[in-house]
Amino acid sequence: MSVTTAMPDRLGEAFERIQGEVDSAFDAFLPVPDDTRARLVEAMRYAAIGGGKRVRPLLVVATAELFGVNRDAAVNAGCAVEAIHAYSLIHDDLPCMDDDDLRHGKPTLHNQYDEAIAVLAGDCLHALAFEILSDPAMHSDPFVRAELVECLARASGHAGMAGGQMMDIAAETSAEPFDLPTITRLQQLKTGALLSAAVEMGAILGRASADSRAPLRAYARDIGLAFQIADDLLDHEGDEAKAGKALRKDEEAGKATFVSLMGADQARAQAAALVEQAISHLANFGEGADLMRALARFVIERDR
Repeated sequence: MSVTTAMPDRLGEAFERIQGEVDSAFDAFLPVPDDTRARLVEAMRYAAIGGGKRVRPLLVVATAELFGVNRDAAVNAGCAVEAIHAYSLIHDDLPCMDDDDLRHGKPTLHNQYDEAIAVLAGDCLHALAFEILSDPAMHSDPFVRAELVECLARASGHAGMAGGQMMDIAAETSAEPFDLPTITRLQQLKTGALLSAAVEMGAILGRASADSRAPLRAYARDIGLAFQIADDLLDHEGDEAKAGKALRKDEEAGKATFVSLMGADQARAQAAALVEQAISHLANFGEGADLMRALARFVIERDR
């Protein structure tokens, strides 16, 4: 399925727009210096510009739009989330982690450059995320900036994405395959935490009330889990050429996934049910949340 042709026009246009905005922002954030740091910054640009669907930045923008937030601020916050995502992919692809050769249809960063530069590029993208959020240009209210930093830091560390990655590593040497509750917890951290942070950060920018944030958090939780189930289905039955990366590695390694534990049909039905449940959480937001509803459906309709 093409991002721009096989989904509703508005969502296709929204993806095209956010992809261009994110690429332009990273281009501005990452000028190449005229010294020996140039190769490092070029590697950062290789990882951050021109790759990925930009689901996380679009979630930030779509949520922020509910509260009338300035789009430039929302895009910059989305870039911070995407910088964390890009760093995590660089490190995930390293030989000491998943040892992958392709990402978004091109050589992984450690293959294009080398392992040392890949480690440093990931480190620098991690730092860039918080540099973006803490810059006074991000938001005039320092308390909003501090809350954005806290939200993304929490979602990125041991209580979020990195913790989920550790659980995933532990699964490789576990005497018994993880059961469904454990796999669910793993994926809520590894995949779901950043998706949830994207939605939360849009609400933070809008200074949303606690009552407004509760259904948005529920929406994010449900699409995060649906997203990973869809990933497992793609890994099980997808097309590597479309995915732009190696597939079926978990199956070959004997690791438990939603598909191996539930079967493909039940996993597909569960993902669809989660999407409908996510959409139901947006009932009080009216037509302003239509883009978020379309994004929820896209989560299980994508082919990469």
